[in-house]
Amino acid sequence: MSQSEPHFKQHIFFCCNQRDDGRESCAEKGSVELRDYCKQQVKKRGLAGTGRARVNMAGCLDRCELGPVAVVYPEGVWYRYQTREDVDEIIDSHLVKGQPVERLKI
Repeated sequence: MSQSEPHFKQHIFFCCNQRDDGRESCAEKGSVELRDYCKQQVKKRGLAGTGRARVNMAGCLDRCELGPVAVVYPEGVWYRYQTREDVDEIIDSHLVKGQPVERLKI
């Protein structure tokens, strides 16, 4: 991999913020567990690693009221997901085929 190529082809950031001021947060909506599930599935499917995809935990992405939320870069596509099936669809459609999941986009 040359210096000009990105280390990862894609990043998916899961907001795992837990607010303590009474406002909604993604962590209270299951984001940590679903991020862990996504990370396991990406590794299991051979999609993780240098030149491939990276699953990251993020602090507040400032959209918790819509959450739980995740964003895929470099495309900048934002998702609201609720189940493992939603996460599987994001992996299969967006990460593997390069096709954003319209029904989950925000």
